Amino acid sequence: MKRVARKSWPLISVLICLVSGPSFAAGEPAPAAPQYEYDSSWPQLPFPNDWTVGLIGGIFVDKQDHVWVFHDPGEAASWALGKEKGRGLCCVAAPPVLEFDTKGKIVNAWGGPGEGYDWPSDPHGIYVDYKGNVWLGGSKAWGGTPEEPQDGMVLKFSPKGEFLLQIGGRGPSKGNSDTTQLSGASNVVVDPETNEVYIADGYGNRRVIVFDADTGEFKRMWGAYGKPPKDDERAPLDPNGPPPEEFNLVHCVRISNDGLVYVCDRRNNRVQIFQKDGTFVKEYFYDKATTNNGAIGNFAFWPDKEQSILVTNDAGNFRVRFVERATGDVLGYFGHFGTYGGEFDRNHEVALDSHGNLYVSEDFRVQKFKLVSGPPVK
Repeated sequence: MKRVARKSWPLISVLICLVSGPSFAAGEPAPAAPQYEYDSSWPQLPFPNDWTVGLIGGIFVDKQDHVWVFHDPGEAASWALGKEKGRGLCCVAAPPVLEFDTKGKIVNAWGGPGEGYDWPSDPHGIYVDYKGNVWLGGSKAWGGTPEEPQDGMVLKFSPKGEFLLQIGGRGPSKGNSDTTQLSGASNVVVDPETNEVYIADGYGNRRVIVFDADTGEFKRMWGAYGKPPKDDERAPLDPNGPPPEEFNLVHCVRISNDGLVYVCDRRNNRVQIFQKDGTFVKEYFYDKATTNNGAIGNFAFWPDKEQSILVTNDAGNFRVRFVERATGDVLGYFGHFGTYGGEFDRNHEVALDSHGNLYVSEDFRVQKFKLVSGPPVK
């Protein structure tokens, strides 16, 4: 579902302060939680070629600590496209896929409609796999026009934008049991051990679905609790009721170093954890009363061997949450609503580099936060 555009204001440097999480048993120290400082030097501005960005649908940090951004040029602010429309000196919408180096300089840019594949109407989610290939999705799962059809596909490209593979195609869902069509796929992860791509097929459908990452051959799929996904109407989360039996907006999927599959069930305010075959392991709920944008949008693993912390994006409350991965216990939060640098206005996704620095995407910007203190990262 397309997010409504909101403007951002000038940036200022600010120290982000951690607030306390839950108490722990007497004599048992609480695990360390990271603290961050806003980094106004990233990205390098202005962008080249008078570029500006539209709604940002995804960010990802690759193994070189390069930050990849996937945005919708068609959703760039209309008043900012004077140069593109021949009525001003600024600006031009940037290509949809942007790669930033560690200094925040754009070093690669490509993407858009082309021959042999269906380009998404609402760009959503970007992932760089262990081979360096780039995966893109789309979240338009309702309505649709000939100009902007529904997104039923995931695309794979080389690092320079050469088309490699399409799974699914344009058009509406064919149901949660269908293996040929997706619906509003929001996020992917590729398992280097099996070369399988796991897709969070979650804006229209409500499942995790797995394919061979080179051929697109279907492997398996599952819904909440590892059960077959259903097509019945989505029920809203009841904060005081029993846990929902179905997913309600599968918004991210990630695989931990110890081989567990983590799934963000955004509108149900939970993370569900599975084995790779879809066997349910456990779930963590957070802030069940958050019924606007959900409390678990996506997350990043802490860059130590144990991946000891989940750094989660809490879009509904305009903050980032730190969670002990082994227990699900909340270690703390930072962030608050606002439009100045270091504040959050519709924070959508988070990503970490190998040094523990944090990147948070919003509608029209990505902010970097430098790690000040916290657990080791190696």
